[in-house]
Amino acid sequence: MRLQRAVPLLLALLLGLAGCATVSTPRNVSQALPASDSAFGRSVLRQAAPYQGRSGFRLLPNSNEAFRARAELIRNAQTSIDVQYYIVHDGLSTRALVHELLRAADRGVRVRVLLDDTASDGLDTLIGTLAAHPNIQIRVFNPLHLGRGTGATRAAGRLLNLSRQHRRMHNKLFLVDNSMAIVGGRNLGDEYFDAEPNLNFTDIDLLSVGPVAEQLGHSFDQYWNSALSRPINDYLWRQPDGDDLRASRQRLETWLAKARIDRKAAYERLMAYQTQPRLDVWRNELIWAHSQALWDAPSKVLAAGEPDTQLLMSHQLAPELDGVHRELILVSAYFVPGQPGLLYLTSRADAGASVKLLTNSLEATDVPAVHGGYAPYRRALLEHGVELYELRRQPGDAISRRGLTLRGSSDSSLHSKAMVFDRHKTFIGSFNFDPRSVLWNTEVGVLVDSPELAEYTRELALQGMAPALSYQPQLLDGKMVWVTEDNGQRHVLLTEPGGWWRRFNAWVSKAVGLEKML
Repeated sequence: MRLQRAVPLLLALLLGLAGCATVSTPRNVSQALPASDSAFGRSVLRQAAPYQGRSGFRLLPNSNEAFRARAELIRNAQTSIDVQYYIVHDGLSTRALVHELLRAADRGVRVRVLLDDTASDGLDTLIGTLAAHPNIQIRVFNPLHLGRGTGATRAAGRLLNLSRQHRRMHNKLFLVDNSMAIVGGRNLGDEYFDAEPNLNFTDIDLLSVGPVAEQLGHSFDQYWNSALSRPINDYLWRQPDGDDLRASRQRLETWLAKARIDRKAAYERLMAYQTQPRLDVWRNELIWAHSQALWDAPSKVLAAGEPDTQLLMSHQLAPELDGVHRELILVSAYFVPGQPGLLYLTSRADAGASVKLLTNSLEATDVPAVHGGYAPYRRALLEHGVELYELRRQPGDAISRRGLTLRGSSDSSLHSKAMVFDRHKTFIGSFNFDPRSVLWNTEVGVLVDSPELAEYTRELALQGMAPALSYQPQLLDGKMVWVTEDNGQRHVLLTEPGGWWRRFNAWVSKAVGLEKML
């Protein structure tokens, strides 16, 4: 009798663990299409030709511009769109971009979308329906093969294979006609484009034009053709068809039409690109400079234990880090230096270089556990003269400016990742200064050799470090204090700002030794 009762339970568990119909799909290798294949790409090649191998750059530190750039690039695409992201959250901005991607595919543009598998949680069928379009291909990176059926079984499946499932593709790349690209810290979701009522991430993207976009195309191809990337359709019980796609598009258009009324202000702000395009204006504002696209090899994910240092982006950045003599500015949403980072930063400061770091305060971070990995290093850093700045949780007041979106319609949390070396070179990408970016996740970014771009990025960082926007931890009579400013008045706080729950989360991560996983 017990066995008879156990059979249905066992079958349910097995179905939950399967959650998909994995098929043996032949490996379909494809490459980025040459920029010369489209009139848009050829116009970029002509624009770049006089600069003899240099690429054009424009910072996108404003959430409005960051969304507009993506939407306008899709509208200008003629042959190919390659999209690679760690997180894709549903919302107005994402649905608007999906709508544009579908329209691009309708006019014959090849669309390749590569998502980290965590972005597909619970969305396999919806994502697979988009792939029913003959010009859209969607793959997931480092997929979970068992347990996709429910949230509980997904969690169990990841725990059973934690040695590899905690290693994720953190890359963020948006590439059109292999000639224009966007790299930086932003994922796709309303919180990255100031369209989320509760939280706005302060972030920096880099519009990259010309030869460096082709380099980034090689990066995308390496991930796309990796054995770690699998078609989303491999994990569906039933393959969606044209009827499913048409029904899904109808629901999308109905939803957007309703949002146009229900969320009028946000809708009109996001959709301004449709009547007031800016891409041609931005092309006349580009900073032309020598550059290099940097990325982790996808095989980093397969390493047993810690990967070979030769595979790490930190190894690629090492010459720039070691060459700092005057000033190093770091902007990192999640900062956990570890002993190697501590020794590096303090040695630079001891040698006379100015070292400044902007990261999140305890009250502003969206991952308090990471703060628990950072906080123990503050005293040593301060004792050696490293300047620390912790962005406050900015109250939403609908203020927008051309610089960093430090305030918007919602509270703000830092999500930017940038480095400025001796006011001469700049690195912008998905890389945080923490063990997770160094060891476990894969990352991508661009290193630009331009004093002009470095100065602009530096000014944005210093803006975030202003006393009205950040706390500055200092040592006063041997004790840690936080210096800030309100309404022009300087304040010295004796207790670190942040609620008890955030303090508890930070304490737990430190107490259980999670540092290398942060």
